[in-house]
Parts: sequence; C-alpha cells; structure tokens
Amino acid sequence: MKNSEASCALSIVVPVYRSAAILPLLVETIQQEMREANLLESFELVLINDASPDNSWQVIRTLAAQYPFVKGMTLRRNFGQHNATMAGLNYATGEVVVIMDDDLQHPPAAISRMIDTLNEGYDVCYTRYLNRQHATWKKWGSAFNDLVATHLLGKPKGLYLSSFKAMRREVVAEVIKYDGPYAYLDGLILDVTRAICTIDIEHQARHQGEGNYNLRRSLSLWLKMATSFSVLPLRLASCAGFALAGFSVVMIIFVLAQKMLHPEIPAGWASLIATILLIGGIQILCIGVMGEYLGRIYLKLNRKPQFVVASRTWTESP
Repeated sequence: MKNSEASCALSIVVPVYRSAAILPLLVETIQQEMREANLLESFELVLINDASPDNSWQVIRTLAAQYPFVKGMTLRRNFGQHNATMAGLNYATGEVVVIMDDDLQHPPAAISRMIDTLNEGYDVCYTRYLNRQHATWKKWGSAFNDLVATHLLGKPKGLYLSSFKAMRREVVAEVIKYDGPYAYLDGLILDVTRAICTIDIEHQARHQGEGNYNLRRSLSLWLKMATSFSVLPLRLASCAGFALAGFSVVMIIFVLAQKMLHPEIPAGWASLIATILLIGGIQILCIGVMGEYLGRIYLKLNRKPQFVVASRTWTESP
C-alpha cells in the first residue's frame, strides 16, 4: 500500500470518468446500503478521477468535504480504467475491497452478499449479470473475451470476469505488487488465486449518459490481456510459421509434379501473387505480435508509470 493508515472493514474503489452528474446519487446510495449493513462507521469510499474532462474532480472534492467516508484522488492524465483502479487499490485500507463502476449499473445492495460469500472461505467474489444492460456489440465482445481469457489466462469455465467484484486484503496486497504500465486486473487476480466464486445480480440501467468503453478501448484492453499475461500469441505465431512452411513444401512438390506431368501448363501469375500475399501477410502478423511484446518490455524497462496521482482529499497519518 502507498499509505500506513489504520485499516477499516471495507473499502469500495470506484474509478471515475465523465460521471460528475451521477456521483452524488452514487454516494448517497452507497451510504444508505452501508447503514443498513451496519458498516457505516467502518468503511471508506475511494473515488479515483481518471483525468475526466468534466468537473468530476470538483464534485469529488465537494463530496469528500461532505461525507467523512469519501476519499478522493485525481490522476495527472487519463490512464484507463484498470490503471485507475490499481491507483485506488494502492490507497485502499479495507480488509475487504470491493471494486465497482461509477454509473450505478452495479447495485450497491449486492455488496453485503459479496462480503458474506467471501466469509465462506473464498478469496475473490465476482458478480454475474442476470439481465445485462449493454449494447449487443459489447455482449459479443464480452463473449469473445471470455473465450480468449479461458485459454490465455486459464480462467475457469463459467466464470464471468465482471468489473464488479470483491477481494480479500491478502489478494489486494499481491495484486498491487505489479508495477508494469499495462495493468489487467483480472489477469493479476487469476495469477494470485483460484479460490473464486460468483454471485448473480440484477444489472441496472445506466443512470445517465452513455458508457465510456468504445471499440478502440475494448481492443486495447484485449491486447493487454493477450500480451501481458501469456506467451500463447507468440506460440501461435510460431505454429503459423511452421504450418506455412509445411504448406509451402507440399505446394512446391505439387507444382513440380504438375509441371513434369503436364509441361504445357503455363506459369500461373495469379497463384504466384496469391502465395506472396499469403506469406507476406502471415509474416507481418507475426512481426506485429513480436513487436507488441517488445514494445511492452521497452516501456516497462523505461519505467513508464502505471499511474500518477496529482492530488488527494486526505493526508496520511504519521
């Protein structure tokens, strides 16, 4: 952890981006749920402003002054949801840490159930949405991501890697040891533990505005998962090279046999160009995969920051 403050029972970590209008209701809703769960005096709400272009930071500062359980911080630039979450985890002090989105699609009422599930002996509790309020393309992308994560990360089948989850302090302590610039939280969790469970929840409609994840950001997140926690893409590139080499040998034998049996067959320009394009495309793809790995190694060696905190609403205890 970045601080030495006394721990509390529960930390709720929320990365914030373009949600200034939603934050007051989010805080009020969480406060009500914590009161009903008898946790009002023993929890903290950590709001991380990921350089949001609206006035989210001003709203967070106002909420921190109004509610003693709110701790706010702002990052110097936009680092992305997972990196912003890592910033919050570094400063969270709870024995249990819950991560949730800022758009009220994650019902705070489920937090008590998540804590009870962890008390049964699990390290991490994920949530699975019964009625996802997402666009169709996001659902398809999520299904593809789930399939890839199963093979790349060894994710247990049937486990939905939602952004609404709860973890024990011991797991958080291991996760924040990762200091690379490209954090993928679910991959880090799966590296630490397999004592994971899932509970079903109702996915709420977004209170206001639209989601911040577009296709470009989704692809970027997928690349983090694919190249930061597995060498399988490199192995696939090697297999593709071997397969292409074998295919080329077969085609050479076939062409030579055809020429010997039918000397009158003219040289095929179209087949030659098609072969060149196929080989060239696979080569460029493999070079691109290796470039992704080398680029990430280069940035890590040059200590590209995972996040940079610009300001906080609290001071550390001596």
